[in-house]
Amino acid sequence: MPRWPRNPSILEINTWVWISDLSRKYGAFLNLASIPSSEWQAVAELGFDAVWLMGVWERSPAGVAIGNANRPLLDSFRNALPDFHTADNVGSAYCVRRYVVDSRLGGRGALEVARRELAQRGMRLVLDFVPNHVAPDHPWTIEHPEYFIRGDASEAERDPDSFLTVAGSVFARGRDPYFPAWPDVLQLNAFHPGYRQAAHDTVAYIASQCDGVRCDMAMLMLNAIVSRTWGSRAGAPPPAEYWPDLVAAVRAAHPDFVFIAEAYWDLEWELQQQGFDFCYDKRLYDRLHGDPENVRLHLCASLEFQEKLVRFVENHDEPRAAAVFSPQQQRAIAVTIATLPGARLFHEGQMEGRRVRVPVFLGRRPDESPDEELRAFYGKLLGAIRDPVFHEGQWRLCERTGWPDNASFRNILTWTWRNGDDRRLIVVNLSGSTSQARVEVPWDVGGRAWTLTDTLSGEGFERDGNEMRWPGLYVSLEPWKFHFFVL
Repeated sequence: MPRWPRNPSILEINTWVWISDLSRKYGAFLNLASIPSSEWQAVAELGFDAVWLMGVWERSPAGVAIGNANRPLLDSFRNALPDFHTADNVGSAYCVRRYVVDSRLGGRGALEVARRELAQRGMRLVLDFVPNHVAPDHPWTIEHPEYFIRGDASEAERDPDSFLTVAGSVFARGRDPYFPAWPDVLQLNAFHPGYRQAAHDTVAYIASQCDGVRCDMAMLMLNAIVSRTWGSRAGAPPPAEYWPDLVAAVRAAHPDFVFIAEAYWDLEWELQQQGFDFCYDKRLYDRLHGDPENVRLHLCASLEFQEKLVRFVENHDEPRAAAVFSPQQQRAIAVTIATLPGARLFHEGQMEGRRVRVPVFLGRRPDESPDEELRAFYGKLLGAIRDPVFHEGQWRLCERTGWPDNASFRNILTWTWRNGDDRRLIVVNLSGSTSQARVEVPWDVGGRAWTLTDTLSGEGFERDGNEMRWPGLYVSLEPWKFHFFVL
């Protein structure tokens, strides 16, 4: 495989649910080894550089039992799947019993087949690592209880929502500092040297089977966060942080391996400095729900920072885009995240307009009719960003101006990509109002006439280069409309 592109496009697939759908489609129980090659080809034809197979590791019977006895979880299952049966709860993808490919997905050999299918089509494989917690029936609870944050019998009796007794030992349930404990997992101690070495070994094993890893809630392992969450229970912070040595050890054996952090709380830069190639850009996702000017200010950050962010419209933790955005909003926001620097993350089902967010416990999902117009739009968009200019070119945010009696230019965001003579100009109206602006094209375009062709609509425009340079290219866009120009 060639090296990862600088700005890759990644597809997240809920593995268990996807295979369940395919099994119904083909009338036979499938696993990762028996997925028809045509299905991998269909993914490849969309132009993705990598596929994140979410949830391949062995699910926990103990986690299943906890989920089936938890009323809020059961309510969420039935809300997503009205005909839910307890057998549909296969256990959370993030309640890992062991880091081996679940036998019901075909085991390690089946994953190797899937990876070959991807590699033959130029796509890389990304898998999960969950550093903060494991399932109650993980072997470490018996073999290495010292790896965990511990409690005592009185705490387990007094606060069963926060502590669980396993084989006579009391363990803290996994959590982050802002929410109650998760009911189905146990908290690992990021400060324990034995656990740190075990984590190194685990990720090295994962790296032998894929090309990159998405690290769940990566910021929870930072020394300051561990201390704030667990205090004296975790012990004294070690001199070194958790991630740098782990990343370096894996990269020594796999130089092109990519680390992706699920990250929140404005800790993305810190995690980038500790070795992560990409970190979730949740701040952008939140700002895309609000004032366009806040989005523009977000995009004023240094390119060094932005090129290591993961942009997304949805993922398995967020609501389905079709459920929260109007059809035109979704298109405008998709154009935005697809043409920014960094990694672009798409979620299987997003392109067809699925509206139901499936809890990560469930092994199947409800049938939904695909939105064929949306699918056609995404086909064009994903085809357009396959061009090398969006993967290896140079991105630049453009200035835009308005008039004393018209401040609607603040609703318009615009940027360029350039790779040699290959030039793109993206202009998006991120508002529900018709808006106008002058866009200052940042290249030496004066003295010539230019043809601007919109890749997505097919429209063409002739414009004078001198005017494009100053006072700027005039644009007027209806609510949530956009231009995707080739110059």
